[in-house]
Amino acid sequence: MTTVNVLSGGAAQGLVRSLSEPFKALTGFGVDGEFGAVGMMADKLRAGTAADLVILTQALLAKLAEEKLVILSSITDVGRVETALAVRSRDPKVSVKTEADLREVLRSADAIFVPDTKASTAGQHVAKVLDQLGIAYEVASRLKIFPNGATAMRELAASAATRPIGCTQATEIIATEGIALSGALPPSCELVTMYTAGVTTRAAHPQEAATLIALLTGADRKELRQRMGFAG
Repeated sequence: MTTVNVLSGGAAQGLVRSLSEPFKALTGFGVDGEFGAVGMMADKLRAGTAADLVILTQALLAKLAEEKLVILSSITDVGRVETALAVRSRDPKVSVKTEADLREVLRSADAIFVPDTKASTAGQHVAKVLDQLGIAYEVASRLKIFPNGATAMRELAASAATRPIGCTQATEIIATEGIALSGALPPSCELVTMYTAGVTTRAAHPQEAATLIALLTGADRKELRQRMGFAG
């Protein structure tokens, strides 16, 4: 079966997978691709990895359009995603209203599961928040860093730690079995990221790529996007 190839931030993986059957019914095409840290996905596109469309942060997609790697007129917002806390489904949820609450929750965790702190949107933010809270050095040995949020959340679900916690984008938390969305970060530590989709300039199947973007962003899919953790 012919496929449309996607390079995407991990935040959109659950949404893309959920639309693969409707997309196949419309076009006869399957959906294939890679999902991971947005910086890594952008670098793959720059290095020549075959892709018909990309789903990355708004700022990064604009940059790729400037680099003539994405068709500017095709770029469409998918929705905003917040970075949030996760716990195993069997563990009590935590509530953090202030920086002090978050500092205490992270200090009391014996394992903190996060995505790549250099290449992923949520991971970079976690590193920044730990510095902001003044506990980066204190919790460094408890950080469990994985290539992307989806992997970090699967590892959290399987963790044998006593008091583990995770922090990544809400969409990746919602899409992972065995863990639960525990809550948002406090206002002074929050991060809400707009994700956008665009057709690449080297797309082998640009028309089908545009059809998939229309499916992902259409008004009739708003409820699905909200269930998956996208707002707007």
